[in-house]
Amino acid sequence: MENESLNHVAAVNQTGFVKRKKTRARIGVFGVGYFKYWDQFDGLLEDLMEKQTAFIRKIEALDSVEIIDFGLVDDVTKAYELVPKLQAANLDLIFCDMLTYATSSTFGVVIKSIETPIILVALQPDKAMDYSRASTYLQLYNDDICSLPEFAGVAVRMGKKVPQMIIGTLHDDPAAEAEIEEYCRIAAVLHDLKTAKIGHIGHPIEAMLDMHSDSTMLTAHFGAHIVQCEAHEIVTHYQQATEDEILAVQDQILAFFDTPDPVSDPISEKLRDSDLRIAAQVAVALEKFVKAKKLDGLAYYYDGPDGSDTRVVMSNLIVGNSLLQGAGFPMCGESDLKTCIAMLIMERLGIGGSFAEFHPVDFKEDFVLVGHDGPHNIAIADGQPVLRSLKKYHGKPGFGAGVEFKIKQGPITMLSINSTYEGKMKFIIAEGESLAGPIPPTGNTNTRGFFKPDVRTFLKRWIKEGPTHHFALGVGHHAETIRKIADYLKIESVIIN
Repeated sequence: MENESLNHVAAVNQTGFVKRKKTRARIGVFGVGYFKYWDQFDGLLEDLMEKQTAFIRKIEALDSVEIIDFGLVDDVTKAYELVPKLQAANLDLIFCDMLTYATSSTFGVVIKSIETPIILVALQPDKAMDYSRASTYLQLYNDDICSLPEFAGVAVRMGKKVPQMIIGTLHDDPAAEAEIEEYCRIAAVLHDLKTAKIGHIGHPIEAMLDMHSDSTMLTAHFGAHIVQCEAHEIVTHYQQATEDEILAVQDQILAFFDTPDPVSDPISEKLRDSDLRIAAQVAVALEKFVKAKKLDGLAYYYDGPDGSDTRVVMSNLIVGNSLLQGAGFPMCGESDLKTCIAMLIMERLGIGGSFAEFHPVDFKEDFVLVGHDGPHNIAIADGQPVLRSLKKYHGKPGFGAGVEFKIKQGPITMLSINSTYEGKMKFIIAEGESLAGPIPPTGNTNTRGFFKPDVRTFLKRWIKEGPTHHFALGVGHHAETIRKIADYLKIESVIIN
């Protein structure tokens, strides 16, 4: 499988951990037009191809994708010739550039035969025609939207959904450029989902029936390969960690995290030296494990005998996981593979993706605390993250360092992935706001989540859709983008309005 992970050359991020090297999605571009125009209007074909070149340059400027230019399709023969080329190119997304009017014969066999998402792009060169010098030539030069209804109707007749489309101008159109960038980010998600290797250790806590997953079905729906791993593989790296490696990571942790005095929670203490050392040694082991297994993420829950290295390691992954998650590797506790994939989607969209669930409601100020006891995406922390020593991990074995921070203030998006009675996947999506204000000083992440129209109504609507109790939490409002990803994966989705 394709995999660009810790074993590849990459930059070191602010946590000191090696940051994941971004993969490059493969995007195909082909233009459409009508061959009969070329003899009728001298120079029109050349002008239209310049439009396609200008569009491709916009994609190239994003520097995050590999572009394959398939040229112009202007009759049905070229359309049939294009299909095997598109199929052979292993594309993640296709832009169909609507250069002028084109008959739907240039598109029908393509939409019928290709499963890769196709975006219809209608970006006319002029914001408006100069009507004082208007001509048929200028009309055809700006006829980008003319075939959109015809192409949409033919998609339906071919048994396919109407493709997404971008409508605007080729120059000085921030809205259109934002849509192009959005689809390139979607392409990156689709690319990485079908090439990802997600590690899995242990099993969900046996009481959490909503957590259980069928690894084969995760591959069927998302393309990701689930790598079944063993706890002793991390423990071996832990036992082999050198003093220099441990001390170096201790310094990184102390430079990155604040370690304040305890406040009101009696099970929390100022970070103990012993907990710092164990967290650093486990972080060294975890990074080596992820590198050796060439993983893009990990979901885990494992206990181990009382007093054993296995219990020490598997109950102290939170700090190392949070560092790795901030470096681009989603890490998910309680062995929740579905939420790990949700976190991967958000990370590849560039919006974070922290492990989260609902905590107590504040009925006075009408918000709900959103967070978890770890791991977390420290790349989206508001201010400096905190480390506290916890005398116990509530509901789990062991004790040690806990990560505490708030999500950045402003808009947030949540994604829960659940499986239905029929064995299908379902995306449950919502948008809200992260508000300023205090959070419980419990060594856990929490953010003050405000959701419309009010917290009671929102929670009822969210829960009625049958989510898992975990979800991925990201920054910004991106519900519609995530819904498009669900559509391309042929997965049911709902946005809680």
